[in-house]
Amino acid sequence: MPRLAIGPEFPRELSALAPPVRRDAVVALRRFLLNVAGAPHPQRVRGARDAKVATLRLAEGHRGVVVRQRDVYWLRTVLPDPEAWSYAQRHRFGVNPVLGVIEEWDAEALERVEPALRRSVRSSPGLFAPICDGDLLALGLDVHALPLFRLVSTEADVAALEPLLPPTQHAPLAVLARGGTLAQAWRELDVWRAWSEDQGPVDPDDLHAALLRSPDRAVFVADKVELDRVLRAPDWCTFLHPPQHRLARAARYDQPVLVVGGAGTGKTVVALHRAAHLAAHGAGPVLLVTFSQGLAEELSAKLDLLIDDEVVRKRVEVDNADRLAMRIVTDAEGRRPALVGQGARSLAELTDEALRLLSRATGDLLDDVDPGSKPYRHIVVDEAQDVSPAQWRLLRAAAPHARDDLFVVGDPHQQVTDTRVALGAVGIAAVQHTLKLSYRLPQELLSFVVRLRGGGLATGLVKGATDMYGLRATRNGARPVVRAYATREAELEGLRTVVESWLSDGVPAAEIGVGARDARHVRAARRALSGLDVRASAFPHMKGLEFERVALIGVAEGVVPEPPPEEPHARARALQRERSILFVACTRARSMLYISHSGRGSPFLSL
Repeated sequence: MPRLAIGPEFPRELSALAPPVRRDAVVALRRFLLNVAGAPHPQRVRGARDAKVATLRLAEGHRGVVVRQRDVYWLRTVLPDPEAWSYAQRHRFGVNPVLGVIEEWDAEALERVEPALRRSVRSSPGLFAPICDGDLLALGLDVHALPLFRLVSTEADVAALEPLLPPTQHAPLAVLARGGTLAQAWRELDVWRAWSEDQGPVDPDDLHAALLRSPDRAVFVADKVELDRVLRAPDWCTFLHPPQHRLARAARYDQPVLVVGGAGTGKTVVALHRAAHLAAHGAGPVLLVTFSQGLAEELSAKLDLLIDDEVVRKRVEVDNADRLAMRIVTDAEGRRPALVGQGARSLAELTDEALRLLSRATGDLLDDVDPGSKPYRHIVVDEAQDVSPAQWRLLRAAAPHARDDLFVVGDPHQQVTDTRVALGAVGIAAVQHTLKLSYRLPQELLSFVVRLRGGGLATGLVKGATDMYGLRATRNGARPVVRAYATREAELEGLRTVVESWLSDGVPAAEIGVGARDARHVRAARRALSGLDVRASAFPHMKGLEFERVALIGVAEGVVPEPPPEEPHARARALQRERSILFVACTRARSMLYISHSGRGSPFLSL
């Protein structure tokens, strides 16, 4: 029976096909998995640059391109016949000799650029001439590509090669090209390592092991059920980038874990996958905590997609800290406590009461001889930067001090409340990990929002302060658009025109987010977009969401920021919080950001 791995591009390409073609392709793949009569068989590719590449006829006029080794097949893409043959001829595949991950090369394009590099190097020494072959090969650089790399004479050459090289080849070259050391180049490769534990020696001829080491590039499907799940699930459910995989799927953590990452680095994805992993392999019930009830509902729906097994899914509760406190007090008192009117208690008072009740029920918070005395065995916290000190103490008391007890993700730069607390100050000695690659935002948008937020330090979660140094994107895209209008009416007309143009581009209404700072501007946006079925929210309510394209209106002086208090310290904190709120709204966009204002623009836009 064949062992079939699916690449991340294949489900997207399959979904774009006409329904009859898509149906035939899925049926063909099911037959291929079962190895039954009528199943597609691999066909060799004439003129291929890699003998491992073959094609499978999946539907009339359409072929899948596979990389095969014995009974292992990696399905890369599905294309119309001529394009499939061209793709199969153009690419070659290999295994990084150091990391053991799969690598894909645009071999045809590299052959075309080689003469230009050769002409360039005649007038200047090669950029990597001072570095011996042994040191370059120790970084995992491909021995067959080494002569080509020796022709590189400028940093611009390295940048031009990026689209043609596997990232595990380009990353160390880019570090060396800008004057970095071999040690720095080696550290850059750690981004592409998916496993925290040693996976054993690398065999460059073992395709199966390389695919297992590359969770962002391949997932194996053993039967029809697994195949259908991969084909219908969103990318984030199936294909984890190596740093995300390493954190979410670690076998165990002996201390609490804190994952800090900038916008778009996949912190929430890591939290979801860690919760799912603990539900399947942990030692008891799991609580996934987030900032608000709205976000809790979003995460619960995502867990329903991520976890197929109903028994495993029921092991994870999703809630926010306020509702957790409310539930603990309600269970103890036999009725829901009042929040308004006579005898009412504030949420802060309920949190303190819940902590007292937990302490009384389980004894000393450090006495965890019986982990079963705690309501949860594992707690995963998303949007941790907005959890208050009292809420942290409650969460710490709700799980035993044991392995895999607390897993926390957050970003102090995206804080929308006025709370700032280091975990160590509330008795949580967490080991910190940092995510530095933004997969959601293109570099142009990321650079814009970092300048808008102020790339300086932010306090919270860790002792001292956190900066955004080293945060970068994995791709390029459109620059954000900032547009000024003379009147509010003209701005709203411009908003409708922009959103209608996006819809005419084929962007689904559900993939367009519209935001404004306050309820008045949100209502105006909704009236302007009447009949377009596009979501409009206040900036803080966009937290945790993401859209293909985002339009933010009313980003004007006097609106963003809202008028701050006069007292200097309070004023500074309020302005920083307002910057964070705008920053969060801007970073909801995956590909395009449009910002508008009427009259004078917000001072935050003076980048």
